[in-house]
Amino acid sequence: MSTVRTTPSSGVSFLVCAGVLWGTGGLIGRMLGDATGLSSLAVATYRLAVGGLLLVGYLLIRGAGLPRSRAAWARITAVGSLAALFQVAYFTAVWFTSVSVATLVTIGSSPLLVLLVRPRSADRRRLVAVGLALTGLVLLVGVPADGGPSTAAVLAGTACALAAAGGFTAMSLLGARPVPGLDAMTTTGAGFTFGGAMLAPLAFTTSGLGFAPTAESVGLLVAFGLVPTALAYTCYFRGLHGATAGVGVVMALLEPVTSAVLSAVLLGERLGAAGITGGLLLCVALVLTARGQDRERSS
Repeated sequence: MSTVRTTPSSGVSFLVCAGVLWGTGGLIGRMLGDATGLSSLAVATYRLAVGGLLLVGYLLIRGAGLPRSRAAWARITAVGSLAALFQVAYFTAVWFTSVSVATLVTIGSSPLLVLLVRPRSADRRRLVAVGLALTGLVLLVGVPADGGPSTAAVLAGTACALAAAGGFTAMSLLGARPVPGLDAMTTTGAGFTFGGAMLAPLAFTTSGLGFAPTAESVGLLVAFGLVPTALAYTCYFRGLHGATAGVGVVMALLEPVTSAVLSAVLLGERLGAAGITGGLLLCVALVLTARGQDRERSS
């Protein structure tokens, strides 16, 4: 029986780690918002800034110098800008519609965007995996009930969610093309610090960034910047060095699976038959994608 290789050299294991770590973001972000009263945009700003600064601080303590080449800083600037675009567009989509709609459109359309940009990668296995992933995502996340936002709000929210998906997809495509002398940790640290600086004026003028610091709020802020941000995106960009962008965006679907499991275990939220079925379909899609990547590497 053939097995799926998820060694670090394959890149898949790093992508799996990234998806699982991202799945903690919803829970930690929700707890941070409740503890501080910060808006979603302010939380997203702190996420990028704190995550980036933690990595930059670690790199400086370790004695690793910042990159000097123009290509490296161009990549860092692009990643930071795309990360800021993703955060603003996603949370604007949530404001117009709901978390479920924003999540469905943003995460669900990313694999389709990769297939549109790179149609040659659309073999039968990948098309089946994407189809299963989208079906599973709809079942897991759910669709909004009647009496929700207006048609105009849904259209505006969908446009913003597609912009967020475009930002994430572009980051994935860039990450799959390494820059000499620029590693994943430096990309994430410097890029997200820049992205957080871009978002800070917008968050400050619209909702504010101030909160009363307590042991709980500061601890949650550090955890939010470290686990689903600094560590998760470092793993993601590192994994893209050994996998394709198409594999990366499908593996990102581990985020809603992990989030749903954590919510069920820690918050007592019930998934229901549809949610469990959706989670299983997503797992099947992830296995198919990993096996396809493993086959490409061995051919």
